[in-house]
Amino acid sequence: MQDAILLSSGPDIDIMVKGLFSYELFGQTFWITTTHVCLLIVMLVLTVFSIAANRAMKHASEVPGGFQNVVELIVEMLDKMVHGVMGKSGDKFVNYIGTIFIFILISNISGLFGLRPPTADYGVTFPLALLSFILIHFNQFKYQKPKEIWVDMCSPLPPWLPIWFPINVISELAVPVSLSLRLFANILSGTIIMALIYALLSKIAYFWPGALHAYFDIFSGCIQTYVFCMLTMTYISNAIGEEE
Repeated sequence: MQDAILLSSGPDIDIMVKGLFSYELFGQTFWITTTHVCLLIVMLVLTVFSIAANRAMKHASEVPGGFQNVVELIVEMLDKMVHGVMGKSGDKFVNYIGTIFIFILISNISGLFGLRPPTADYGVTFPLALLSFILIHFNQFKYQKPKEIWVDMCSPLPPWLPIWFPINVISELAVPVSLSLRLFANILSGTIIMALIYALLSKIAYFWPGALHAYFDIFSGCIQTYVFCMLTMTYISNAIGEEE
């Protein structure tokens, strides 16, 4: 099973999602794939980290050091990022944005440790985008009046000439697709490129592709995480309007 999960070396390298084993439920066959296993590993890492962070903060000292310093730095960074984009509204969404930021980031850079990044599977990125899409429109209906929503959906023309309404509906429905495809395509392309390098150059590649890993796994992974969260915050802020 390990060879199916890891991006193994040599000419037999394979980056496709693989079914590891199946089971029957209600007459249907379900598969446990490499994506499920890699997701489980990422979730276990995040769970262990969160438990350790919770214990560290319960016994926090006046002068932070070591692990406590790392935890406080992460919290401050995420808090500053969310409030910098969303203002006072950020208080309501810092937990959600912080959670998806850390989850997507760890998933994106998991290729450094031989895993197939879960975000290279559209079955992972689309549900994430769908959650953001639901949150966007929940807040739109919560903070805006029906007339405001109607005017916005009919812009740039007045509400009595709603020629733009169907176009804006399509535009709104395209939000989760664009969010999910952007993240999925960038991470998958990096995974494929690194797999091809290792497959073509075999063991020779182990001595030099550190710079490529730094770009495709770390730099690109961080950028795509930031873009996903930034767009989510921007959409939510626009949905809330000037209520806050």
